Amino acid sequence: MTRLNIARDRLHNQRIGAATLRTPGEVVGWLAAVQAQDYAGAKWALGLRMQSATDNDIERAFAEGSILRTHLIRPTWHFVTPMDIRWMLALTAPRVHAINASMYRKLELNRAILERSNATLSQALQGERQLTRDELRNVLEEAGIVAGGGLRLAYIIMSAELDEVICSGARRGKQFTYALLDERAPHVKSLEREEALAELTRRYFLSRGPATVRDFAKWSGLTIADARRGLDEVKAQLRKEVVDDQAYWFSSSMPSGKDVSPVACLLPAYDEYLSGYKDRSAIGDAEVGVRLAALGNALSGIIVVDGQIVGAWKRTLRKNAVVIEADLFIRLTEAEDYAVNQAAQKYGEFLELPVIRTAPTSPA
Repeated sequence: MTRLNIARDRLHNQRIGAATLRTPGEVVGWLAAVQAQDYAGAKWALGLRMQSATDNDIERAFAEGSILRTHLIRPTWHFVTPMDIRWMLALTAPRVHAINASMYRKLELNRAILERSNATLSQALQGERQLTRDELRNVLEEAGIVAGGGLRLAYIIMSAELDEVICSGARRGKQFTYALLDERAPHVKSLEREEALAELTRRYFLSRGPATVRDFAKWSGLTIADARRGLDEVKAQLRKEVVDDQAYWFSSSMPSGKDVSPVACLLPAYDEYLSGYKDRSAIGDAEVGVRLAALGNALSGIIVVDGQIVGAWKRTLRKNAVVIEADLFIRLTEAEDYAVNQAAQKYGEFLELPVIRTAPTSPA
């Protein structure tokens, strides 16, 4: 197994190279969870893994609740399915609470205040009500709980998500709302902790392999000990290969047929192809990391050709078009440039807008 093999296999297992999934729920279920603090980008992360999808399709699924958005795994938002949200929160929320503990203390949010806030929010959302962040703040203030408009409110809401009280509701215009988890994901089967650990581990390595146990620990937010214990439970279902003294685990069902090359894709910020791993050396060397950091965000929207990072991209929405600007780190061949153009067109189809691709910035 080489670095190129690792990258191409990850593309396949993440369902990027050959999109085979049909619905947003299938994508999220396959990946277990999808990082989603950049909401527009996260919708595209689902769309590019589907056979055919538009931004409106993802928005509709989110509004209907077939995918939910909440804090779990690490202290950031993720998409998750209603079927998976409870066992995943039960497994990962204690770790996130522990990470948040210093902020709880700094913001003077002790357990009594958080439990009182949970009860207040639960009562306010009964009967399938869906309220915005500002409306939740007003509810808390009316109950005598100082919420403010900044970090204190954010951590009260996050704690309620982690405690399985609230989750995302449908958007109201461009505003996000919150709803009761009991009403968005009722009657969901729970798993014992060891079962949940094995299930999360299995899904991670099937959907993101080849990957290491440290990659899994970083992605999941679990301890290395838990990550190793989970791997012990499922390793019989996986294959292992050692590269540069690192053990990589992956699906025992590998891609069949000859690879088509070049394959290009425009990945959004925080895509699982980047955020899913501690070690990203298989998809870009140290110089690539420096170039991304110079653009202001090491997890910027990236351009990938045959699994390797070749540049960064950004979009500008106009009334009747989407403008795509590319900053290339290497000179592309004619075939590679054509593949990137096709990837840009796919993004335009997702937005249901024609694409204007500006002349790319290329290295001297």
